[in-house]
Amino acid sequence: MKKVSDILARKGGGAITIDAETSVLDALRLMDDKNIGSVIVTENGEYLGLLTERDYARKVILRGKSSDETTVREIMTTDLPHIIPDNSVETCMHIMSENNIRYLPVFRNDKLCGIISINDLVTETILTHLETIEHLKSYIHS
Repeated sequence: MKKVSDILARKGGGAITIDAETSVLDALRLMDDKNIGSVIVTENGEYLGLLTERDYARKVILRGKSSDETTVREIMTTDLPHIIPDNSVETCMHIMSENNIRYLPVFRNDKLCGIISINDLVTETILTHLETIEHLKSYIHS
């Protein structure tokens, strides 16, 4: 059974972070530059929450706020479930489905060590299925 640690190993280290007092517009520019849909929000190097494209759409655009006058702190999501590297892919899919979310912060010893997305889970599931298919082909041909 694949785990979060497998996803983090495949993705490599280094999650993108941004300070909570950064303007939403600057955060969006960073997300665009890095081609990502979320950034980890920190204050003094400590995890506070996550800013996602969904946060922007629902908490800035729909409420008529200004992207350059609104800070990330004002719209970030702070109540995401925390997972650990030993959690299974299936557990994460269940958590995301139950909570209608697309991202999960990963913690090791109460310290943020990464983030996984629904896309990461789908990719890992596909890779696992492809691996299984190759094993079955090998078994059949031997």
